[in-house]
Amino acid sequence: MASLPLPKEEGFTYGDYLNWTDEGRWELIDGDVYDMSAAPVIDHQRILGDLFNQIYNFLKESPCEAFVAPFDVRLPQTDEADELIRDVVQPDIVVVCDPEKLDRRGCRGAPDWIIEIVSPSTATKDHIEKLALYEGSGVKEYWIVYPAYGIIDVHLPGEDGRYERPISYAAKDKIESVTLPGLTVNLKTVFEGILG
Repeated sequence: MASLPLPKEEGFTYGDYLNWTDEGRWELIDGDVYDMSAAPVIDHQRILGDLFNQIYNFLKESPCEAFVAPFDVRLPQTDEADELIRDVVQPDIVVVCDPEKLDRRGCRGAPDWIIEIVSPSTATKDHIEKLALYEGSGVKEYWIVYPAYGIIDVHLPGEDGRYERPISYAAKDKIESVTLPGLTVNLKTVFEGILG
């Protein structure tokens, strides 16, 4: 496991992040550092693989692209330089439909769609910190996947830009993506072999 960088009173930036030399994987939320080094459990990887395959196969004829972690998403608060950005995350799956947001380092700006798969160590961050960050950054569709329960919560913005009450789906359901009209994700295959 990687060691946390030494505390920095004013918080960390993407410039700091780029200079860390150990083998750890990190995320920054409002300048606070989160260790992402532990490998996910096998159920997480099975769910990730199936979701990504369904999305990727749908996008073959689309200008949108899907990416899987590790993939840096930099979320500037205004137009600050990359090195000053205080929010850098590595969502499990990211869909970006604006090629102008993509560069050799990943994505700068809000992706259209983000999916996070919850583990016991990330539940609070995914459900509270990241939810607020994605809402404030303008992510149009945010899915939180709960492997232990076979549930996916879908967060969509209302007219005011704030996420409305999530819509919950169970392992027997299908979800139609708002970001990618025509894509229906079959949760039966997503959770197949996962639930007891």
